[in-house]
Amino acid sequence: MAPQFRYAGPGDAEAVARLHADSWRRHYRGAYSDAYLDGDVVADRLAVWSGRLAAPEGTRTVLAEDPSGDFLGFVHVVLDDDPKWGSLVDNLHVTAARQRTGVGRALLARAAAEAVAHASSPALYLWVLEQNTPAQGFYAAMGAAHAETLLVGPPGGDPTRLNGTPAKYRMAWPEAAACAAA
Repeated sequence: MAPQFRYAGPGDAEAVARLHADSWRRHYRGAYSDAYLDGDVVADRLAVWSGRLAAPEGTRTVLAEDPSGDFLGFVHVVLDDDPKWGSLVDNLHVTAARQRTGVGRALLARAAAEAVAHASSPALYLWVLEQNTPAQGFYAAMGAAHAETLLVGPPGGDPTRLNGTPAKYRMAWPEAAACAAA
């Protein structure tokens, strides 16, 4: 079934936070501490998403749902986040059951289309953990190039939430329109 898309609102914060926490638990082991991931990461993410969805100025959060309304994933883009790199795809998460079905591709294309329509910069970028090679391959297939490598900042600024000094890659599209068309 083809997903349907809509903008997220404050009432979607819990579903978004739950998927965000689940995705981190599945993909960020090793980079983020087990104590953090196994703890109340849902409450942490709920606080973040409640704030973001209550005051979405300069951002777009798009949800993907199946025709019955079941939540499949979301993407969050911060328009004109960086003068050089453009708009930031801050989060892209798809439920485990719907990965590799085109939902992520459709959500990323939606984020790029939002940047094309609403940002002043034509560029788009995101960060992906060095250890998340499947995601890196996905972004490269969508036309992104690895632009630089930096250290991951700790979630919520708390260094105990990290294991060591994990790295992250900036994946960039000089033209968001190329990603939207991919």
